Amino acid sequence: MNEVAESTEFEIKVVGKSGQISLGKRYAGKTLRLERRQDGTLVLTAVAMVPETQLWALEEPHRSRIERGLTWAAVNTPRETDIDDLVTGRTRRPRRTGGRRR
Repeated sequence: MNEVAESTEFEIKVVGKSGQISLGKRYAGKTLRLERRQDGTLVLTAVAMVPETQLWALEEPHRSRIERGLTWAAVNTPRETDIDDLVTGRTRRPRRTGGRRR
C-alpha cells in the first residue's frame, strides 16, 4: 500500500520578476514535473526521464519477456559459469531456423 509522505518542512519562496524560483543546489540539474491543481496549488515532483531509445523496455512484448526472465531467475538458482564450456560452445543452444527473432 502506498502511503502519502507527510510534509516535514516547508519554505516560502518568492517568484522573481522573470517567473523563476530557486530551489537550491540540491535540485540543480534535476528534472521536475510541475503539477498545477485546480485549487491553485503547485506540486513539484522529481522524475527520471527515459530516453526514447530505452522505451522498448517499458513496452510490450519486451515487458512480458523481461517479466518471464525475472520469474525464471527467481526459481532457478544461480550457478557459476564453466568458462571452458562457454568458450568451446558446448552449452550453446541449437540455432533457430526461419522465422524472426523474438
